[in-house]
Parts: sequence; C-alpha cells; structure tokens
Amino acid sequence: MSVFAILSAAASTASDAAQHGAEEASAGLPQLDPAWWPSQLFWLVITFGVLYWLMAGKFLPAIGGAIEERRDRIADDLDQAGDLKRQADDAETAYNQSLADAKAKAQGIAADTRGKMDKEIAEIQAETDSALEKQLKAADARINEMKTAATAKVRDAAIDTASAIVETLIDEAPTSDALAKAINSVSPA
Repeated sequence: MSVFAILSAAASTASDAAQHGAEEASAGLPQLDPAWWPSQLFWLVITFGVLYWLMAGKFLPAIGGAIEERRDRIADDLDQAGDLKRQADDAETAYNQSLADAKAKAQGIAADTRGKMDKEIAEIQAETDSALEKQLKAADARINEMKTAATAKVRDAAIDTASAIVETLIDEAPTSDALAKAINSVSPA
C-alpha cells in the first residue's frame, strides 16, 4: 500500500469521524473514541514522516559526519602522538649515543693526559736520577781524593813521627828510604 493511499484513507476516515463526532457528543476522552482514530492515524503518519525525513535527511547525517570527523581527528592525533613518540625515542637514542661518545672521548682524553703526565714524570725522574748519579760520582771522586790525600798525609805524618822517634831514641836521623820501607811494611797499601 502506498503512502498516498494511506493518506487518502486517513483523510476520508477523518472526515467521517468528524461527522460522527458532531452527532455524538460524548463526555469521554476523544483519543479513546474509535471515531477519532482515523484522524489521529493521519496526523501520526504525517508527523512520523516529517520526523523521519528530518532525521534521515538532516540530523543523522550531521551526527554521523561529526562522529566521523571526531574519529578522523582521534586517528590523526594518535598518528601524531606515535610520530612524536618515535621522534622522542630517536632523540633519546641520539642523546644516549652522544653521551656515550662524550664519555668515550673524555676517557680517551684522560688516558692521553695520563700517558703524557706519566711520560713527563718518567723524564723528570730520569733527569733527577741522572743528576743524582752525577752528584754521587762526583762525591765518590771527592771522597777518593780525600782518602788518597788523607792516606798521603797520614803516611807523611807517620814518616815524620817515626823519624822523630828514631832520632830521639838513637840520636841519629834515619834515611827517607828506610823510613818509607818501614812504613810500607806496616801499612796495607
């Protein structure tokens, strides 16, 4: 059955109901009176049709568009958040890499500096050892010279003392060769 047929049937029923309504003036509720039902059905169909047309043509597409737009915006925001997270992860990786490179470079610089300092310390130590060795050799040479000089002085003093003792005892001065032989036989070298 078509909408037009329903509307014409409802209109004819409404006109019949109006005639019956004039004839019957009942004291009850008109919406419960079967004579008013055709007109009520007519306006119900028209109201439902208009509401259906408004909902289907205007409101539901607008609501669907808003929902789709919101869904697209959420998807774009999620994609953008994923991109930002990847960028943050990349930045963190780059930061950690540069930090590791800086630590390695600092350790390399510290090792180079430590090597240079160790080399300088070794050079200074070698110079100091060389200077001390020279001073020790010079001191040994002076000590040997002093020993030799002291030995010669002791020998001369021994010769003089022996000569004085012999001269005092026998009233005669001994010869230098005899005194040298006597001192050499008693002294170790």
